[in-house]
Amino acid sequence: MSSTAQPTAFPPVVDRETWQRELDELRAREKAATRELDAIAAQRRRLPMVELPDYTLTGPNGPVRLVDLFDGRSQLIVYHHMWRPGAEWQCSGCTGYTSQFTRLDFLDAYDARFVIVTQGPIEEALAYKEKVGNRMEWYSTADSPFGADMDAPPGGEFALNVFLRVGDTVYRTWHTTGRGIEQLSHTFPLIDVLPWGRQEEWQDVREGWPQGPAYAGWFESSDIGRLYGPSAD
Repeated sequence: MSSTAQPTAFPPVVDRETWQRELDELRAREKAATRELDAIAAQRRRLPMVELPDYTLTGPNGPVRLVDLFDGRSQLIVYHHMWRPGAEWQCSGCTGYTSQFTRLDFLDAYDARFVIVTQGPIEEALAYKEKVGNRMEWYSTADSPFGADMDAPPGGEFALNVFLRVGDTVYRTWHTTGRGIEQLSHTFPLIDVLPWGRQEEWQDVREGWPQGPAYAGWFESSDIGRLYGPSAD
């Protein structure tokens, strides 16, 4: 939970006209950023793709081909959840990130699906899914080179990959990791419009703004389990 200091400074108080003028200046930059993001998305849609072999992963009911993860759809988003063998609670960033996604039915209209793949054995992965109240389908790549080939090897970091299915052939179309994941979240955009923002030391803020270590405001995995797991209200 957050351990940031209480603020000792606040935004300056101005008249409405001054506030509107500065908001308009900011809005011009926001609109320029939106247009740039549109252009980036267009370039992403024009990326070439790489044909993949016929990987076999493990699902709740046993071995499953990569093409079957699409569940009949043409597009697939895979989040590679970090996994540390023997850990009671897995990565808090991954656990918190995936806990956001409780209503993914809207992807059906776009012929798409979103699933989780992890290096953990399927029994442990499914138990953890239940423990933290995760809603997405989980698959294991513990006995497959799929995770490593998709830049999420055993002991590695999180990643996100996107795939396209044409018949029974699967192609890799996009990949990101690190802060590239942020644009696929609703938490950071909401926090970033707050006056004090993320309250982390690396941010450019006014003197006296509340700041603390990076990630200090993030839920621990145990918090996610308490809020959304089987014993949650």
